[in-house]
Amino acid sequence: MRILHTSDWHLGRSFHRVGMLDHQASYVDHLLEVVEAERVDLVVVSGDVYDRALPQVDAVRLASEALRRLAASRAQVVITSGNHDSAHRLGFGADLIDAAGVFLRTDASRVGEPVLLDDDHGPVAVYGLPYLDPDAVREPWRLRARSHEAALGEAMRRVRVDLDGRAGARSVVLAHAFVAGCEPSESERDISVGGVQMVSSSVFDGVSYAALGHLHGRQVIDERIRYSGSPLAYSFSEATQRKGSWLVDLGRDGEVAAEFVDAPVPRPLARLTGTLEELLDDPAHAVHEQSWVQATLTDEVRPQQAMERLRRRFPHTLVLGFTSTPVGSGLPGARPAGRGDHDIALDFVRDLRGTPASDAEATLLRDAVESCCGEPDVDALLSEGA
Repeated sequence: MRILHTSDWHLGRSFHRVGMLDHQASYVDHLLEVVEAERVDLVVVSGDVYDRALPQVDAVRLASEALRRLAASRAQVVITSGNHDSAHRLGFGADLIDAAGVFLRTDASRVGEPVLLDDDHGPVAVYGLPYLDPDAVREPWRLRARSHEAALGEAMRRVRVDLDGRAGARSVVLAHAFVAGCEPSESERDISVGGVQMVSSSVFDGVSYAALGHLHGRQVIDERIRYSGSPLAYSFSEATQRKGSWLVDLGRDGEVAAEFVDAPVPRPLARLTGTLEELLDDPAHAVHEQSWVQATLTDEVRPQQAMERLRRRFPHTLVLGFTSTPVGSGLPGARPAGRGDHDIALDFVRDLRGTPASDAEATLLRDAVESCCGEPDVDALLSEGA
């Protein structure tokens, strides 16, 4: 059986306020092309279909289109809910949608009920485990501990009970969790309970293939336990990651062979560090001129209009940071004696940037102060409060 393992689509998510829906639609196009070109039998989506529990209308429309196209393809499809999804919303109408060959598995109480498929070598039991919130399943499952390890361990116990009654069946498990030893990215939501979010890879012992979701970087724990990662980068911490899906061949005896299929890159990511002049003048940075850029400036004195100047060379600069520390200690806790609002604003600019405001900036700040504090009665009340 040939399996395409993907996860963490996060439909509707933006990247530093840049809408990603068109790029996500391009990934869906790519996914369908791979299904046909590689003669995929089963597509598994291991959670976080949406970026939020109440997704925007356009994201729901794209998900609907993706499911319709997958249902019309040559592949069967199993999809689980992640920690970003609403299990109830994503799983709406699941029993009806099953008839189309798209199996939505979002109900924790049914983790031991597989989707049963067959190939030339016999049956394959596919268990879709939704994201398991330990607080939600602890009481109904009578867990002894409040942890992800306990919740996933009980789910896998139920899987094994069912699997033990299916002699000779190979097994695929979809799970949305943080497995110990893997590297997170900055774009994943923390799922810690009591400060602990990780589970041991040993919970998947005895499974032919574990298709994991939640972490956004592709990772191989061993040949049979893998993260596909997100198909698109959702933070600059993912700048060096390859994005795509795992194409997995499940053999006669449960052996696994996998290769990574790269997804289309809408725009590369670059993290640049240096003085403003170095970033603007260094020819080595020409390759990043059309990238999404995170720039960190090392100038001792913060340059004026840094973002505007950067965007003349790197028009897709999204994040600007500084290594220099403001000279002063920030805003005063109380109004300094004899210092007006305009003086305080000028002090703040000087302390933050390391250089005084220009004449034009000083005039602009005076206009702003006067427009905000032009009512004598309000000024009097503020002075009394100070």
